Amino acid sequence: MAAEDRLAHLRLGGAIPHHIAVIMDGNGRWAKERDLPRPFGHQAGMTAVREAVEGCLAAGVRVLTLFAFSQENWQRPADEIGALMLLLEEYIAIEADELRAEGVEVRVLGEIDRLAPSAREAVDRIVACTAGGDKLALNLCISYSSRAEIAQAARRLAQQCVDGTLEPAQVDEAAIARELYTAQWPDPDLLIRTSGEMRLSNFLLWQLAYAEFVVQPVLWPDFTREHCFDAILEYQRRERRFGKVSV
Repeated sequence: MAAEDRLAHLRLGGAIPHHIAVIMDGNGRWAKERDLPRPFGHQAGMTAVREAVEGCLAAGVRVLTLFAFSQENWQRPADEIGALMLLLEEYIAIEADELRAEGVEVRVLGEIDRLAPSAREAVDRIVACTAGGDKLALNLCISYSSRAEIAQAARRLAQQCVDGTLEPAQVDEAAIARELYTAQWPDPDLLIRTSGEMRLSNFLLWQLAYAEFVVQPVLWPDFTREHCFDAILEYQRRERRFGKVSV
């Protein structure tokens, strides 16, 4: 089925997920299959990011959160990390103006103070350049750890209790959610993971509590908007009960 046909079907098929989260997995395996160094897989994955953004824009998705670089990834070889940082700067240089023109607002979630100065400057530039975009919120999770995010939220709430601005009895789910990076957006409705792996990999552990999971065998560099549409079509076939029973 062509992309246009998939898009027509999903527009008729039911609710469009407001927020999609993606674990972009398989760059290394893609490169290995082609006897290429791992950074070539990461570079090829940049095209897939564009496909995901275009697919979400076409489908009417309002928020797209991409897991680009975890805190655990800092343990990778220095040359691979350096290549990833350069690719981040390259992506921003190539895409910033186009994203702004398409109404995409970019945010970067994670401990970005750990980035090299040039990468941090590039991040600040794309955030400023795309501010005010009203078609799609694009969240890039870079130097991100969900456990660290939750621990940071707990520390902030604890400090508020110490300061007397919050009572311990007021620390509920809503209070925790307000301290997370994603506080201004609804939780993801749909999680897509590529490469066939069945793990959350320390990604949005709190926010994905009731998301529908769609795992696709495609390696991330081969991901296209058709794969995005297929995941939405699968989402539309699901019955979302949120712990309740069907009526």
